[in-house]
Amino acid sequence: MTTAMAALAPAGIEATARITAVPDGRGGTRLPVLESDGPLALRRTRGTGPYARVTVVGAMSAPLGGDRLAIEADVRTGAALAVDSAAATVALPGRTPEPARYDVRLTVGEDADLRWLPEPLISARGSELRMTTRVELAASARLVLREEQTLGRYGEEAGTLITRLTVHRCGRPLLDQELSYGPGAPGGWDGAAVLGGGRATGQLLVVDPAFGDECPETRLLGDGAVLAPLAGPAVLVTAVAADALQLRRVLDGALRTFG
Repeated sequence: MTTAMAALAPAGIEATARITAVPDGRGGTRLPVLESDGPLALRRTRGTGPYARVTVVGAMSAPLGGDRLAIEADVRTGAALAVDSAAATVALPGRTPEPARYDVRLTVGEDADLRWLPEPLISARGSELRMTTRVELAASARLVLREEQTLGRYGEEAGTLITRLTVHRCGRPLLDQELSYGPGAPGGWDGAAVLGGGRATGQLLVVDPAFGDECPETRLLGDGAVLAPLAGPAVLVTAVAADALQLRRVLDGALRTFG
């Protein structure tokens, strides 16, 4: 693990981990850049088929208040990359009242394939995290992306969590969604119109040129989930559930069908 880039800022840690995936010329994918930093340790693990697989391992408790963390992944033309994590990410309060920031920046080139399937993000009581995920897709790129949030650990209230997911395809917006939960969020975030008493929420985004003009139609997936086509070869499954286990079951079902 490389830690030289991690810096202790006045308010916390600054760290950026980087992945670059390229074809290996033999039908697989190699990783010329696999750069860990600070609490973000990257490990190459056993993949399947053409996919190179990377697992994100937390090297220390993070993000804490004031931390500035980022992961960048660049999947070059013709490469296939799968990224997961070894455990849930827990946002915790720090020594400073400053919010933590966690930025994910993903680029997927022509005929490239990215599966971004981390474990849930848990917003612990007293924490404040602002998380952004930005994705740039080429016309023939394929993406499977899952995000899951658990609002509070068992038996506790949620921290403050603001997330934004922005996806561009061929330079044009495909999805731009911002969500806020916990203290300071707009009123009603935990009401019937948003979470309906649930403590876990998440989404699965699948962008696949194979959909063409025939994306699946909007429909309910049980009591707390809905599938919606986007203005492109993409579908978005959004779900709320009582807990992280129930949420994963719903999203896993959608992943088996569309991923």
